[in-house]
Amino acid sequence: MLDRTYVRENPDEVRTALDHKGVDFDLDRLLAVDEEWRELKARGDDLRHERNQVSRKIGELKREGNDTEADAAIERSNELKTELESVESRADVLEAELEEGLLNLPQIPADEVPVGADETENVERRREGFDDLRELPNEVVPHYDLGEDLELIDFERGAKVAGGGFQFLKGDGARLEHALIQFFLDVHRESGYVDVFPPIAVNSASMRGTGQFPKFTEDAYRLGASNQESYDDDDLWLLPTAEVPVTNMHRDEIFVDEDLPLKYVAYSPNFRREAGEHGTETRGYVRVHQFNKVELVNFVRPEESAERFEGLVDEAEEVLRRLGLPYRILEMCTGDLGFTQSKKYDIEVWAPADDMDDGPDEGGRWLEVSSVSNFEDFQARRAGIQFRPERHESAEYLHTLNGSGVALPRVMVAIMEYYQNDDGTITVPDALRPYMGGQDVIEGHESVGESALGESDD
Repeated sequence: MLDRTYVRENPDEVRTALDHKGVDFDLDRLLAVDEEWRELKARGDDLRHERNQVSRKIGELKREGNDTEADAAIERSNELKTELESVESRADVLEAELEEGLLNLPQIPADEVPVGADETENVERRREGFDDLRELPNEVVPHYDLGEDLELIDFERGAKVAGGGFQFLKGDGARLEHALIQFFLDVHRESGYVDVFPPIAVNSASMRGTGQFPKFTEDAYRLGASNQESYDDDDLWLLPTAEVPVTNMHRDEIFVDEDLPLKYVAYSPNFRREAGEHGTETRGYVRVHQFNKVELVNFVRPEESAERFEGLVDEAEEVLRRLGLPYRILEMCTGDLGFTQSKKYDIEVWAPADDMDDGPDEGGRWLEVSSVSNFEDFQARRAGIQFRPERHESAEYLHTLNGSGVALPRVMVAIMEYYQNDDGTITVPDALRPYMGGQDVIEGHESVGESALGESDD
């Protein structure tokens, strides 16, 4: 959330930010509401002051026995009360509209963010891991075929029990995912992160605090509701990312200076409808409705957030470096920044199986596995998270940052394709072998049921 004083005093800067982010927002209406609200607040203050004076005068007149003037003063006091109630009622309506408008006003991009209309104008900052690529099969089998061939992923049975976008991981597929989760957590502990295992359900206040609501309600899974328009059930939602509960863990709290910086790492399953992602791919393990992720959340002093952003990028990269996976760093242009972000880098891993128009020279495609974001004080203002630079000083809003460290499905895809061998097996990356009981190759296992026998005798 932007500070209303900032919006009021810097409308041109806000208009520029809206234009650069490609957001259609009626700023004139918001400013008009704010102006009327301030006028009513001032009028209310005047009315209260006059009514207090009249009340004191009534007492004086009654003590003097001047009933005629006392009655007139009482009548004036009642008039002031009626007008004040009307002013306050209107001010409350405008305050609610102003608050709603501010909740829907996006973050201002940082000055250094490249201006661009959409993802085609994002800036590639660097690539890592392409100087020493491992030898790949002449034809790399896509993960969705290989996963079914080796009985690692079962999309059909996942859809049977939960619908499209859900899947089973089986055997070494499940073991590999568990290994990655524990590996990620161990790596981030080395960088001073404190473990958090958060609730999987969060309330609406938490979703508002980090900016998911009210903008992206349609993407969330609500618990207990028969449909998205039913509001008679518990106010609980399946979390879309551990960023939500971990950030809101400190909602409406005040840190002292020595608490900061504070770094949390959290594993969680995550749930997203991706209702706005019309036309995106639905095959395989790339875009699914339930997925595992390890999240990094930072609370820092405002003057430290720019440097901490770069450190967070490096911490997210570290797991890919140790896995030996090639990847690249993209800086998001203004038009591809999210609602809450002032600056964002995406980390995209290389999956070599499917040729894409925007893939590297070696073929294949890029898969986003982490978005590292600096929110500055945007989330902290929404969630009421503050700190005192000194114990005797006034509290101010801190800065929050987060990044995936990292998301599991697309790393699984990259490992299955990049570490694929000519015989259809998968080499386990060195860094994961201790987490796989020393196993160095995934060979798959036999299928179960009639599918293992081919045609039924019937």
